[in-house]
Amino acid sequence: MTFNKKNKLLLTAGAVLLGTIIISGCSSTNAPLETVPEVDLKRYMGKWYEIASIPQRFTKGCTCTTADYKLNAEEGYVEVYNSCLKEGKVSDVKGKAFPVEGSSNSKLRVQFFWPFKGDYWILELDPEYRYVMVGAPDRESLWFLSRTPTMDEATYARLEQLAKSKGFPVEQLQMTEQRCAE
Repeated sequence: MTFNKKNKLLLTAGAVLLGTIIISGCSSTNAPLETVPEVDLKRYMGKWYEIASIPQRFTKGCTCTTADYKLNAEEGYVEVYNSCLKEGKVSDVKGKAFPVEGSSNSKLRVQFFWPFKGDYWILELDPEYRYVMVGAPDRESLWFLSRTPTMDEATYARLEQLAKSKGFPVEQLQMTEQRCAE
């Protein structure tokens, strides 16, 4: 098949149009997502209980969800161990979180399966490191975590309002059952 000048022009125009549609479909209408000014990773380490989240496909059906973090200062990353109960059995995954340069540790890139990494941005952090709100700039991931299996209603309501003001679909938030942690 040979292309004449008209066919080449139509093919080029179609490719440009398709590229424009793809790029505009990928662009975000959300304002830039602000994180906390800095995070002391040593204080952040340890066990956190998931209080609520926007469910991800890999966590659907999970209860008693926790995240354990351990600093590997020598290698420059955080060891991540996430676990939950799914249909009565432990479901867990190990990963690594890498601080984003220039973020004062408030932005991390988490990797559970090479070569894929996801955003883990610390959006709100209690000064005493008792609770945290974590999300991603695409607003599709959001977690409320606590050092204890429960969170008081006032703190939860404040985090929910803050998440809403940052453009997260808080109507998708689901409370995480933590009865097994008691």
